[in-house]
Amino acid sequence: MTTFLIVFFAVLAVFVILVLARTIRIVPQARAGIVERFGKYKATLQPGLNVVTPFIDRVRYVIDMREQVVSFPPAPVITEDNLVVAIDTVIYFQVTDPVAATYEIANYIAAIEQLTMTTLRNVVGGMTLEQSLTSREEINRGLSVVLDEATGRWGVRVGRVEIKSIDPPPSIKDAMEKQMRADRDKRAIILTAEGQRQSAILTAEGNKQSAILNAEGSREALILQAQGERESAILRAQGEGQAILTVFQSIHDGQPDQALLAYQYLQMLPRIAEGDANKVWVIPSEITKALEGLGSSIHEVAGIPQHAEGGRARVDMGSAERIEVGGSGALASAHESVEAALKEAQESAAGDPPVVEPPASEPPGQEPPAQ
Repeated sequence: MTTFLIVFFAVLAVFVILVLARTIRIVPQARAGIVERFGKYKATLQPGLNVVTPFIDRVRYVIDMREQVVSFPPAPVITEDNLVVAIDTVIYFQVTDPVAATYEIANYIAAIEQLTMTTLRNVVGGMTLEQSLTSREEINRGLSVVLDEATGRWGVRVGRVEIKSIDPPPSIKDAMEKQMRADRDKRAIILTAEGQRQSAILTAEGNKQSAILNAEGSREALILQAQGERESAILRAQGEGQAILTVFQSIHDGQPDQALLAYQYLQMLPRIAEGDANKVWVIPSEITKALEGLGSSIHEVAGIPQHAEGGRARVDMGSAERIEVGGSGALASAHESVEAALKEAQESAAGDPPVVEPPASEPPGQEPPAQ
């Protein structure tokens, strides 16, 4: 009897536990439980602790009410220019009505996938490859509108559709890469040509400015050189004139006689024979007169007086200052000095020349007095 009671109470405890397990249902947050009674929809359980009729009510589905993300595999799509591209899509959706999502469609995720593929082919089929590659936002809007209208009666709301990738065929990729490379090469060549053009223009402008500056410098140099040569010629002529006047004045002051002139004449004779080209030396006929004048001190040459009569008029040689040519101020000073020297030389030449009286003529047959 005691064993029977123990077994009875044990079975009763297990039954109570089983009944409680079937009666009490805990639904997590952001979930919704679909309760069926004898295979028919009974109620929707909210998050938290819920009590159902055991062995009669059954929680058939627990629907996730959060927004979900589903990435679909690449779908082949033919564009308007008959090119097959593989497009990957990402869908963001949320179940708004768990009852409709459970009973209006068997598998809403598979339905959304197939609807996305057909809509994508419809949208991309009216675009070329280039348009499909550059119109992702337009494709996303088209897919979102169609999917939202179709899934509304399923209790599902499509929040966003994104195109993850669009992969054209490998041959098209190679052609696009070649086209892109050619376009970049073209732009590089254009930029290089523009750079060379700008460089050539700047070089030509620089050469032009350099030529202009060189021409101006050459002109100024020639002008200064001509002015320097002119001043040099004037100063050289002035110096030669002063030297001639000095020699002429020294001769007059020294009053040379016949013996000195004959001696100087004999000293110059050996220079005539100098040089390797002088094979024959011709003695001038005036050498006898020179020797005669050198040996005799009683004869005189007409035109050279023995004694100076009265004072000699001296020639004014002007100023012998050195003029330095350099700069505009120094050049103006040189012009003034040269003009003053020329004026003095002209005045000296226009004045009365020095008077040189010839010696008194001797009577014929009478010898000059011995010196």
